[in-house]
Amino acid sequence: MVLFTIAIIILAVILLAVAVYAVMQKDLLFATIATGIISLILSVMFFLLQAPDVALTEAAIGIALTTIIFVITIRNTSRREDEVRITEESQAAEIDKKIKAKI
Repeated sequence: MVLFTIAIIILAVILLAVAVYAVMQKDLLFATIATGIISLILSVMFFLLQAPDVALTEAAIGIALTTIIFVITIRNTSRREDEVRITEESQAAEIDKKIKAKI
């Protein structure tokens, strides 16, 4: 029983560390991979807590489906937060030039 409690606590600490990493990460792909790792840890925790049906559901949806959808979305958009800012700034500069040209 003590070993079980220690295992759950260790998994919870790792889960918290990975969650903080995912939130602080600027690269969206790495953040998405971190959320997949979070789902993997949760699946293991659910299995240890004798909820195999919830563990399988978390594995199927959390690890596989959600991560794949996020990776495809990131691939089709910009990957880093900095790239989005540069694009927005360049679009704003273009609009500003067009407005000044009309005046």
